[in-house]
Amino acid sequence: MEAFLVSTGIVALAEIGDKTQLLALVLAARFRKPWPIVLGILVATLANHGMAGALGAWVTTLLSPQALRWILGVSFFAMALWMLIPDKLDEDELDKQPPRFGVFGTTVLVFFLAEMGDKTQIATVMLAARYSAYLSVVAGTTLGMMLANAPVVWLGSRATHLIPLRAVHVVSALVFSGLGLFALVVPA
Repeated sequence: MEAFLVSTGIVALAEIGDKTQLLALVLAARFRKPWPIVLGILVATLANHGMAGALGAWVTTLLSPQALRWILGVSFFAMALWMLIPDKLDEDELDKQPPRFGVFGTTVLVFFLAEMGDKTQIATVMLAARYSAYLSVVAGTTLGMMLANAPVVWLGSRATHLIPLRAVHVVSALVFSGLGLFALVVPA
């Protein structure tokens, strides 16, 4: 349960102001069909985070617990620093994808690609390596993505202005720093 709750909270916080959240807003404004967009985000996130979680679980089979602990600790601190750098969405990113896939297909494709190498994908790898609960981590990170993105699709730009982004990024950086310290101090 801890892996699920931590994964949900980390990704929900990390996703606020992230480029994929901005992409969700662009998709909502462009297509004005919230259900296919939200379902597309869900499918893309499950696929992306499923692969990321599998990578994190696999890494634990290659490294000693001590080496993994140090890598995770340093990685969480790096994520804390990365959280302080706000993401921007490339305005042409959506236009590169052909609309012939429909709203759902376009959302799945564009969202999956935008999530590659993103903070939340890397966090999923790290969380899956930290906890030996692959399904809990993937379910948690997926729920975190949906908690951050679905309201943006349904409420539009009003949802992104409810909480100051700078405050969210600072809190997220503190949480990742705490996880980094926890990974270094407390054995897995």
